[in-house]
Amino acid sequence: MSRDSAGRVVRSTVRPHVETHRRVPIRTFLRTADGVTIDSVYDPPPFVYDASRPPARDLVFVIAHGFTGDVDRPHVRRVVEAFTQYGAVVTFSFRGHGASGGRSTVGDREVLDLAAAVAWARELGHARVATIGFSMGGSVVLRHAALHRPDGSGRAGRTGAYTDAVVSVSAPARWYYRGTAPMRRVHWLVTRPAGRLVGRYGFRTRIHDRDWDPVPLSPVEAVPRIAPTPLLIVHGDRDGYFPLDHPRMLAAAAGDHAELWIEPMGHAEHAAGDELLGRIGDWAVTAGG
Repeated sequence: MSRDSAGRVVRSTVRPHVETHRRVPIRTFLRTADGVTIDSVYDPPPFVYDASRPPARDLVFVIAHGFTGDVDRPHVRRVVEAFTQYGAVVTFSFRGHGASGGRSTVGDREVLDLAAAVAWARELGHARVATIGFSMGGSVVLRHAALHRPDGSGRAGRTGAYTDAVVSVSAPARWYYRGTAPMRRVHWLVTRPAGRLVGRYGFRTRIHDRDWDPVPLSPVEAVPRIAPTPLLIVHGDRDGYFPLDHPRMLAAAAGDHAELWIEPMGHAEHAAGDELLGRIGDWAVTAGG
């Protein structure tokens, strides 16, 4: 304890920091219910943090990246770093992406990839899970929440593979949308042999060559089934892929249990700034409780 020249006690203005376990990521391969190996990474909360807002030790964020992303992409790692300020983070490469096995089905079987990651997050000891998806991953978190219910009423899935809060960023509301030039390019990439070659060698994304059969539950069909799990829908007013009728359609179908944020941004992870990611983190910490 120190005193000034008048003999008064001087209190330190330096905020204390609390040291926790080392931030050493754990990397492993998970196996999905249909036998695909999924490259996955667990990032614990930070080694030191601002004691005025410590991370929630029981909460883990499970991040579902967009099409052609993977766990090692810089824009995905930036999202991970943002959310480790609020809790632990699990991220993974969807099937057909990066070092994961299989081929991308562009949002259909990827629900099984997310279910495996959520189940692993709970096995690591976290009581609360918030799933956050971007673009294709945004559609996957919606369908996953509808199909893997905490009360067991969803379609058969892994025990513990349910979520406590859902955030969908820049997601489509309906399938087969071709109304913008970027989405027409995506459809060429997915449906044409030349496009799939570009996906494999240009984007490290191996795309399945078969059509959906049957057509999976669409995002707009999924959102009414998510309640009462808290749902946040985030979309950019300058999104070049999906115009604003998509988030509005999702919010209307979800009803009163969902929040809709229209933000001054473009599309998905690349457009989501640190301030927005921080607000999403705050929302998930509260809603996931």
